[in-house]
Amino acid sequence: MDLRPALTARPPRSAADGHAATVTATDGAPGRRRLRIDGTDVVSFVLGAAILVAVASAIKWSFVATLDPGVLLQYWRPLLRGALTTLAITGAALAVGLAVGILLAVLQQLPIGPARWLILVYVEVWRNTPLIVQLFWIHFGLPLLTGISTTAFASGFLALALQSSAYLADIARAGIQAVPRGQWEAARALGLPAVSLWGEIVLPQALRVMIPPFTNLALSFLNGSALLGLLQVGELMTAATRISDYTFKPIEVMSAAGLLYLLLNLAIGRAAQGLERLTAVPR
Repeated sequence: MDLRPALTARPPRSAADGHAATVTATDGAPGRRRLRIDGTDVVSFVLGAAILVAVASAIKWSFVATLDPGVLLQYWRPLLRGALTTLAITGAALAVGLAVGILLAVLQQLPIGPARWLILVYVEVWRNTPLIVQLFWIHFGLPLLTGISTTAFASGFLALALQSSAYLADIARAGIQAVPRGQWEAARALGLPAVSLWGEIVLPQALRVMIPPFTNLALSFLNGSALLGLLQVGELMTAATRISDYTFKPIEVMSAAGLLYLLLNLAIGRAAQGLERLTAVPR
């Protein structure tokens, strides 16, 4: 009869090994493990529990009890419409910005000095000034200077598209420069036309490199689109502000708006991860 205990503890390893003690539970069958507890897991659990207790003790639960989540059930439709508007205006602006940014990055590779200097000035101006200032000048300054008036939605879209094109021009430039020079030289040696060089060799590889930074930029602009609420564009922050002002429930409404921003960001991040796996080059 096997009287070996079901729970055995391994002695701690020496400090030179750099590993914590490990406790392993077995079911009596050799080679089979059911539970593995590492010393770092215990420390992480204790720290996590301590943080949760500290946060729970700092919350005024009497105030939490007064919150009214029912207002969210009443106004979920305008919040959802605002979220979809945010997604639409940000996506359209980034699509235009991507096209313009790639075009600017390609033009930067041409040996035309004045064009490269103009592109550099454009990129630096739109990348290094706040979005709120750009919104002000497009919506209020542009009509005074040119006589061309724009709606709040058009002004917000234009500001997002122009600033994103400046960032994406730099991202596209880095992606283009990441293509090995040997492929450029091989394409020229084969006599490929410029359209084939860029469309079949350079840009497909550059776009793969651009996916991670483009995703980060998209998330940043999605959150930054909340500034469009200053012009009452109709996106999520505009809807949340109007509802909170009408219902006098800013905590509930703004918390719901933050949750919607979080869900949109998570969805975009997941989609970008899938696209990155899809376009990855097999090793």
